[in-house]
Amino acid sequence: MKFHKEGWPSLLIVLVFSALVIFIAHYFFPQFFIAKLFAYALSGFLTLTILQFFRSPTRQFTQGDRLIIAPADGKVVVIEETEEAEYFKGKRLQVSIFMSPINVHVNRYPIAGHVKFFKYHPGKFLAAWEPKSSTDNERTTVVVAHKNGQEILFRQIAGALARRIVWYCKEGDVAEQCGEMGFIKFGSRVDLFLPIGTQLNVKIGDVVKGSQSVLGEF
Repeated sequence: MKFHKEGWPSLLIVLVFSALVIFIAHYFFPQFFIAKLFAYALSGFLTLTILQFFRSPTRQFTQGDRLIIAPADGKVVVIEETEEAEYFKGKRLQVSIFMSPINVHVNRYPIAGHVKFFKYHPGKFLAAWEPKSSTDNERTTVVVAHKNGQEILFRQIAGALARRIVWYCKEGDVAEQCGEMGFIKFGSRVDLFLPIGTQLNVKIGDVVKGSQSVLGEF
């Protein structure tokens, strides 16, 4: 189990805050055991929360030329045909994965290919399960073109708690299937827009793991 590099600033803030809280408890309330206990309990809770959230477990990747692999951990909350208006401007099969604060929040490429399109959108911070979060929230749009000509679009979408999306890709980059492409801090969501007719291996309510669960096949 590794600690993700995106977590170091948050961990530093929590450690400084914890040291301050413990100092206040000892300096201003030396006679109050409850104050010291609260300070240590709060510090421990916050530190463990950050360590848990930014964990990056070592995994055996599931890969295959015709496979579409889950780009994130979480629960499948949407499967529907919809109009994708930003890039395809046509019908696509949408699959959405909701990432709760207890999930691993590393985001990975679902297929191999090259990054054909990328755009960052500043926006709101609606709850990630809200339908409008896909178009109104802070988000990125990434399109990966497979060697067979198929294109898959996926979006990192910030949630009510998430305030920062991190990405490591740009147009023209080589996308390695299951390779790390970004991170979303705290609760969030990833939407995929697949070709109509894609054979899905998941249903609404399924819990998937990024880089391991097969969402479907071309």
